[in-house]
Amino acid sequence: MTGLATGGAGAASEVTEDGFLDGCVRLRQPAEGYRAAIDPVFLAAAVPAGEGERALDIGAGVGAAALLLAWRVPGLRVSGLEIDSALLRLAVDNARLNGMEARVEFMLGDLARPPARLAPGSFHHVLANPPYLEAARADPATDEKRAAATVEGEAGLAAWLRFGCMMARDNGTVTMIHRADRLDELLAVLRGRAGGITVFPLWPDRGNGAAKRVLVQARKGARTPMRLAQGLALHESDGRFTAEADAILRAGRALAL
Repeated sequence: MTGLATGGAGAASEVTEDGFLDGCVRLRQPAEGYRAAIDPVFLAAAVPAGEGERALDIGAGVGAAALLLAWRVPGLRVSGLEIDSALLRLAVDNARLNGMEARVEFMLGDLARPPARLAPGSFHHVLANPPYLEAARADPATDEKRAAATVEGEAGLAAWLRFGCMMARDNGTVTMIHRADRLDELLAVLRGRAGGITVFPLWPDRGNGAAKRVLVQARKGARTPMRLAQGLALHESDGRFTAEADAILRAGRALAL
């Protein structure tokens, strides 16, 4: 991890350079506020992308999930949409840092005003790691930088899912990682828009702990029933990552939902 400085908003802000997948992917990200950790790794691992396909990461941040997915699938083209111009600059830098600028592009925009070149129905896969907190439930003391990444805007979770389904092609996948206690909202919005839904819990350990995160994947226009998968235990009793989780976090193994 290396401390760097980058200009922004009239004052220098600290940036760290962090290694993912045992250093195979390097990411520059703000030292303060929301920072990419393991969630985008599991999200990227769960997208069933193949060579020659196109994927869209909505709310791309510094490009973590997009670049991790592109690293795992060399022939894939990935676009990322981000509303924060400072994070967008870091995402573009990160694509260059990892030698992926020819296959991974990031663009400024939001769900309500996406760039014109994002044509609906043109992506084989859409992925998202959206803000987890409803505005009404967020801690009012949350700092501005962290709130922008962790607290929903007025449109809420439904807007993310509607946009994802709009951008996916017929039978394309929409994959999201979110809090397990908001699963009912996810499923309610997907109803009528997508089917073949798989709910994949990420269990904290092999014991009886409740899942805090779930991966949800659906296919646009599909009508097959929902499936509740066994999921994945993240930690052993001693706190170490399980072998299955470690293979995803360190070796970049795909996660078949």
